[in-house]
Amino acid sequence: MTLNLFTVFHLNLAYSSIDEARRPEVVRNCYWPLLRLARRHGLPFGIEASAYTLESVAEIDRSWVDELRVLTTEGPCEFVGSGYAQIIGPLVPAEVNAHNLRLGNEAYQELLGFRPTIALVNEQAYSAGLLQHYKDAGYKAIVMEWDNPARWHPGWNPEWRYLPQIACGQHGEELPVIWNKSIAFQKFQRYAHGEMDLPEYLDYLATHVGQEDRAFPLYGNDVEVFDFRPGRYHTEPGLKAESEWQRIDALLQQLVADKRYRLIQPGQVLALMGSPNAAQRLHLETPQDPVPVKKQEKYNLNRWAVTGRNDLAINTACRRIYEALRKDPRTEDSNWRELCYLWSSDFRTHITEKRWVSYLERLRSFEDRLGIHESDRHGSDTHRTEQPQSNGSVASERVAGFDIKRESRWLSVETEAMKVVFNCRRGLAIDSLTLKRISDRPLLGTIPHGYYQDIALGADFYSGHLVLETPGRPKVTDLEPVEVGAADQFGIIMLRGCVNTSLGPVLKTIWVTREGQIRLRFELQWEQLPVGSLRLGHITLHPEAFDPESLFFETHNGGVLPERFALEKKGIEHGRSVSFLVSSSSSLGMTNGVLKLGDRERAIVIETPLDQASVVAQITYVPVQGSFFYRASFSAAELDDTCRDSPRVDFPRILEFTITANERRPEEERS
Repeated sequence: MTLNLFTVFHLNLAYSSIDEARRPEVVRNCYWPLLRLARRHGLPFGIEASAYTLESVAEIDRSWVDELRVLTTEGPCEFVGSGYAQIIGPLVPAEVNAHNLRLGNEAYQELLGFRPTIALVNEQAYSAGLLQHYKDAGYKAIVMEWDNPARWHPGWNPEWRYLPQIACGQHGEELPVIWNKSIAFQKFQRYAHGEMDLPEYLDYLATHVGQEDRAFPLYGNDVEVFDFRPGRYHTEPGLKAESEWQRIDALLQQLVADKRYRLIQPGQVLALMGSPNAAQRLHLETPQDPVPVKKQEKYNLNRWAVTGRNDLAINTACRRIYEALRKDPRTEDSNWRELCYLWSSDFRTHITEKRWVSYLERLRSFEDRLGIHESDRHGSDTHRTEQPQSNGSVASERVAGFDIKRESRWLSVETEAMKVVFNCRRGLAIDSLTLKRISDRPLLGTIPHGYYQDIALGADFYSGHLVLETPGRPKVTDLEPVEVGAADQFGIIMLRGCVNTSLGPVLKTIWVTREGQIRLRFELQWEQLPVGSLRLGHITLHPEAFDPESLFFETHNGGVLPERFALEKKGIEHGRSVSFLVSSSSSLGMTNGVLKLGDRERAIVIETPLDQASVVAQITYVPVQGSFFYRASFSAAELDDTCRDSPRVDFPRILEFTITANERRPEEERS
């Protein structure tokens, strides 16, 4: 039977490690050979580029865009869309995703004369919430990687990877999905780079020929790696005397002559939707991997969120810009276009020093035009008021309806509705929070050493604290003795303490309301943030207060509506290190700044202002005999190959988390 081969050649002139001065070289060495190859042999290539890339190429060589237009309207090729800029959808607000796709389509119409109907998910970073955006933008199908979603769905039939399926959202959205494969495009690159010879590659490809007609992605990745070296990695193979495009040409001629294979456009894969194993309705996301991303595990969402040269700072700046734009009904498309550009993925990975400096200048210039002040950029607090001086101890007293007691290391604050206990020997970590109308047991707090019989959980698990881990150095935490000052602020109790660390003081302020809402504020009085992992605002649920059968977490990952994940007693470790170089494996975009976790009866809600610090959320869940360990953490920094050795000096120093709890209302229940 026939193996239908298709390609999605990804063109990205904003490629992180390519300086702008080298862009004409990319067009000459990479983009023109692709079109000439398609023209010479009449090959039905799928070609994808952001609108920004097409605009940039048009400034360099308009004739290339004209040739692309002819090949995709009158010739054999198909253009695949992606948006105005290559943004990571699960990390940006829904409104930005919608504008990115809309502006991209308008630019495609102007440059190419049409709007594409197939979309490549940017960096293959997928969330269920993105489906509605693609549907609203008029796309009829998406291209997404098979390997990582399939890894967490062991029950999937392997035959499904060769046929189009249906990607399902969590609110009834559905869109056909055409599968890309990381292993496949990595094999193609190895062949093109001379690391595999032609017979070896053809032997690999032949293993995918089956008893029924199948579709297979011959290639679905960067074009800038053929006859050009971006310089991203020290391990990049050097250019050889033989042109890599000539090697690709030789392969394609071999495939055209082999009757087992047929080259097709990506959209033609949808013709196989009627096959017996096609059109399966699948959820690509899982609690273990809520935002699947292409390639191996080191390549995960945190790559564009909290790593790089200073992802936390620039994502926070973009969030401030977004908040300014959305509040102004007169905001012009030019401003949304600029924000999409500034939120592009490539500024967050292996960007060159020259481009990084230029990017920061452009970012600051845009903030200045919008009236975003210097104080806003460094974490000013709109709620900040005069802070009380610490008196060295807090005596037992009743203040404005609060009973405040200090007994040894414990400081308790209690009203008719709630009781919260803080540990003064552990930096005001939350020992317990009880909301009396919801449960007579603490909902969250500290799980003490020895609570679990499993030695792997033989530690104290706190709540409301900070942990910084850097390679080869001791941990930095705020779990140290602290003197506490207290004050009544308009019927809200405010506690304040200072923890001295090796990097400098951490000022910690906690507000407690009568109803039991807690707001934690960390002020890092550090000159620099070392390269490493910074997680804070940890919330540890008390197992005895929750039903293990119905546990869930819920947040937004770039969509209009939230995504909910049932734990189903499956282990989850988003913060698990992948290697010595990569400190975590996954995260949640939390693009509305809200994370919920709980069970069918009650939920803990954590909110954080992302325009102050654009952290991401991480879930840890460990089923234990007769119990469980369940914690949410918030990451401000992670370690991976995109990080530089030098510490960050310009980073958000104020981070806040507001914790509330509520009973689930009937309308919140889902089938």
